[in-house]
Amino acid sequence: MKHIIILGDGMADWPCESLGGKTLLQHARTPNMDRLARMGRCGMLRTVPPGFHPGSEVANMSVLGYDLPTVYEGRGVLEAASIGVDLQPGDMAMRCNLVCIEGDLLKNHSAGHITTDEARELIACLQEELGNDQIAFYPGVQYRHLLVVKGGDKRIHCTPPHDVPLKPYRPMMVRADVPEAQPTADLLNRLITESQRLLAGHPVNRARQAEGKDPANCIWPWSPGYRPAMQPLEARFPQAGRGAVITAVDLIRGIGRYAGLDVIEVPGATGLYDTNYEGKAAAAIEALRTHDFVYLHIEASDEAGHEGDIDLKLRTIENLDSRIVGPIAEAVAQWTDPVSIAVLSDHPTPCALRTHTADPVPFLICCPGMEPDAVQAYDEVSCRQGIYGLLQDDEFIQTFLN
Repeated sequence: MKHIIILGDGMADWPCESLGGKTLLQHARTPNMDRLARMGRCGMLRTVPPGFHPGSEVANMSVLGYDLPTVYEGRGVLEAASIGVDLQPGDMAMRCNLVCIEGDLLKNHSAGHITTDEARELIACLQEELGNDQIAFYPGVQYRHLLVVKGGDKRIHCTPPHDVPLKPYRPMMVRADVPEAQPTADLLNRLITESQRLLAGHPVNRARQAEGKDPANCIWPWSPGYRPAMQPLEARFPQAGRGAVITAVDLIRGIGRYAGLDVIEVPGATGLYDTNYEGKAAAAIEALRTHDFVYLHIEASDEAGHEGDIDLKLRTIENLDSRIVGPIAEAVAQWTDPVSIAVLSDHPTPCALRTHTADPVPFLICCPGMEPDAVQAYDEVSCRQGIYGLLQDDEFIQTFLN
């Protein structure tokens, strides 16, 4: 038996008044996910353990069955693994967003979805001007980058920038949780302030502003941690076998590397609504020929949710259904080697809230020969009636792989 998880990041949502009280999954046209729900079994999954922030790193590690209190070290270390930065003892890694500050407000967490090429110029400038034996900036993808502080103290409070769009940024700057961490907090806040001075007049930002785009005029470091002690997925669940991960997002690549999954790159995979859906579907089908387990991550719905754009998020959900789920399900249905398919979200990103929540998410599992339950559609309401009920911890991955 082979297995594939198709994960629509942030796909789950709340009922929307403009959609007649339906959620986006209920309103969207999703014949392929609905068909799999009718053929398989459904339930709800709690992906955010008590006490954890509902970040994508938490939720995706939870989907894969990792014990968060034991292994969680923040998002930065996952970014480091993704881009090949080998963290040493005492290295504190942090996600380092390029953001747009407008007046006193954090306008957006993505600097208007800056391109990777533009961002690399800015990160290179920051490394040249601010990097030293203690501080290092590493380029990632689009607005997502990495900051490593040697000897940093992770006992600090950092606000994820996507949680506070259009809010005053100064009250959200880094705070020390313990007195010993105050030097680290002071250092990071100094870097935030210095980055504004350096980036404001950079040619990349002057060009963006001339084109009517938001400038990437500030860094925002958050999610600190040290190198985690994660076992490979196959060591924890032998039935997973050889695995692969397909994603456009660094932190998911990082989770994949620590989980011992082969990282498969897809040209044109952007993490946005314009991602290469067909390329990702083809890569997943090919990976299933050579691997036992595939984790296919699609970011687009999460970004649309952060923008509060209902129409765009509906389009990303329908694209996932027609351009990912449909082609994959059709292809593997012809194989002699059976393939089990799971579809789910990692967390909701409600358009009304424009950030993540810890609400349980709907999931479906469709396996050849499975006796279906009574669920007829894949959405937040229908899946509550599924035979699996509400799962948590490693119950989903255990159920899926078994």
